[in-house]
Amino acid sequence: MFKRRIPLPFHRQLKEVLWPTAGFRRSMRYVAHRLGRLPGTPYRIAAGFACGAAISFTPFIGFHILLAMLLALMIRGNLIASGIGTVVGNPWTFPLIWLWVYTLGRWLLGLEGSGDLPDQLTFIYIRDHPMHVLWPMTVGGIPTAIMAWVVFFLPMRRLVEEYQRARRWRIRRKVLRRRQRAKTAHLAELSTEQLRDKEEPR
Repeated sequence: MFKRRIPLPFHRQLKEVLWPTAGFRRSMRYVAHRLGRLPGTPYRIAAGFACGAAISFTPFIGFHILLAMLLALMIRGNLIASGIGTVVGNPWTFPLIWLWVYTLGRWLLGLEGSGDLPDQLTFIYIRDHPMHVLWPMTVGGIPTAIMAWVVFFLPMRRLVEEYQRARRWRIRRKVLRRRQRAKTAHLAELSTEQLRDKEEPR
């Protein structure tokens, strides 16, 4: 459903993630359009997308899609929409997300200097002491994920409802036009046959 006819090479795919050719606003409209075409109720689609968005605020990089789908299963959300929702976490948003959840986690844990990043917070420090970083990020990520779920679910549900309503109306109009054309063609055919019958000698 979502694949291109001609797949992009890897370097083009990476470029599209970092800087979409169509621009971020148009890319988000495209995502909303695709969500509206998914099978399911507005609740299931919006709940699935919100699960993906919420999981993006957790530090479990590499497991976001899997965790989003598991969460979507628990609340009867759409699995495909949950995978799409993980686009909220991307190379542009991750630095801000990580900074926020880490700072919030340290504050919730009551750690000293919770408002500032420690000077030793380097990649080497994270590699050698992963739990010193992952634990505060997890503690800060959970309440943030809950708030993010609500923030994304409410507008997405309304958006999907409006899109599906408009799509049903477009399909209904197409069916009515098709029936009207068929009726017109049938009447024209009957008129032609009646005219032919009148012209034939008896």
